[in-house]
Amino acid sequence: MTKLLIVDDEKNIRFGLKTMIEREFPGQYDLTTAAHGAEALELYRTQGADIIITDIRMPIMDGIALIENVSEGPQPEGQAGRPQIIILSGYEDFRYAKAAIRYQAVDYLLKPIRRDELFAALRKCQDNLAKRSHMVEQLAATESYRLQVQSVRLQELLQTQQELAGADLSIWSSEIGFDQYAFPFTIAALTYKNVDGSRMKKEDLKSLVLHMFESVDGVLNASLLDREGRMILVGGPRSKFEELSLLAAERDLDGMLIGVSEEGSRLTDLALCYRQACESLKYTFIYPKTRLIWYEELQMKRLSYPVPRETIRKLGNILGTNREKEIGSLLHEIFRVDQLPELDMSYLEAVSRHMNEQVLDEVFRVYGEASVDVLKLYRKVGDMSNFCHFHDYFRSLEQLLSDLDEYIKEVRSAHSEHGDMKEAVAYIENHYHRQLNMAIVSNHVSLNYSYFSEAFKAYTGESFVTYLKKVRIRKAKELVGKGSLKLSEISNAVGFENTRHFSRVFKELEGVSPQEYRDKLVAGSAWTAGANTRMDEE
Repeated sequence: MTKLLIVDDEKNIRFGLKTMIEREFPGQYDLTTAAHGAEALELYRTQGADIIITDIRMPIMDGIALIENVSEGPQPEGQAGRPQIIILSGYEDFRYAKAAIRYQAVDYLLKPIRRDELFAALRKCQDNLAKRSHMVEQLAATESYRLQVQSVRLQELLQTQQELAGADLSIWSSEIGFDQYAFPFTIAALTYKNVDGSRMKKEDLKSLVLHMFESVDGVLNASLLDREGRMILVGGPRSKFEELSLLAAERDLDGMLIGVSEEGSRLTDLALCYRQACESLKYTFIYPKTRLIWYEELQMKRLSYPVPRETIRKLGNILGTNREKEIGSLLHEIFRVDQLPELDMSYLEAVSRHMNEQVLDEVFRVYGEASVDVLKLYRKVGDMSNFCHFHDYFRSLEQLLSDLDEYIKEVRSAHSEHGDMKEAVAYIENHYHRQLNMAIVSNHVSLNYSYFSEAFKAYTGESFVTYLKKVRIRKAKELVGKGSLKLSEISNAVGFENTRHFSRVFKELEGVSPQEYRDKLVAGSAWTAGANTRMDEE
């Protein structure tokens, strides 16, 4: 049975799709649902999935992040290839279409979903799965399949931390074909980063590197793409890796970066050499004009220091206080830029991590989300590997802090300037009977949506939604008291979509339903009228 995972933050859509599919394809799918990308990713990792139907915009983890993790992360045990992806969206946005193409989505369906389009996309997925199943069966009988198995086992061996001895050595040697290796061997780790820090596609990188290594007449024992998307070559002689780097320079492939290990000759050297190559590759980050780094060049005692938590805290505290000139000097001090060539990468990684946690994450926790452009830069700066070189990262971090400095000043200004909030409250009082939301009111007073949300709550002591409810119910009570309008007419007059919603909110705030409130008023009026009559008679 085909495993199908449906991901959408709207419950009605999830179960609507599930029902439609079960009716059209009875007994064909093992259906599971998830309310957001993070839940779906956990289900995928534990249970696997042949087909994933996912919405784009969801809380916690959106659909693009989900398919990125599914497409590039490790496959669950027993998963036969990457799942087929169908993307759903209520937004006709080219960026999403590009993401769908990049991750080879089978189809991109706009909401509301049409049954015929959904069923056609599912049938296409089934066709693709059938073709892939047939190809796998054919591949199993070929030499190519044997080499793939060797590559998988080699990757496991390279990343193992356990000590190998005796029978284990014999098993591993047989499984990876170690007896066919040319000795001594060297391991090189390669990546290709564009000027903007983005990486070359993994399969493109693999094809390019293998072609170039063949061009320099290198001897290749094995090759693979590791779990981080690096191209790993096991071969030699060592001089061929330098020739590979020179060839990249001749072809203006400036983004090709190479880290090379020391030589090895034993099976147990493979994992060690792999770690050396990956470590060497990391140091291209702090040497902007260096394409290749030999591991032995890193053996000098490198400088490392405790993370300057107090200085980082100070940097976070000065944001928004009109001391922007101090940001650059503090960053230079925190990252020890003057000592950069001698620094240990672990120091830079630790400082970057604490900068994210103590400053960047804290700003958004306290002040809410900033503009889309700031958030994009925030997501990029959160990971140093998104940049080619340290100075690219440093400049982007400096720019982000400058943007956040302005953002915090605007938020604080919005909190302190009550004029905008008074105007917003007056607008609500005058337009409560219309279709009203926070976007409309924030636009009316010309404030950023996030700024407005924070400032409104600081001014009124309540969220926008709660405040609007109370205004509408206050106006409704006045109309209920007059007794001439039906409850449905009152509901419509104060801006509610329907009487049921009106009644629920009324009871939520007043403790009684609108009808109970009216009955109470009528009873009170009758008692008062009777009392007045008795007094007149007396």
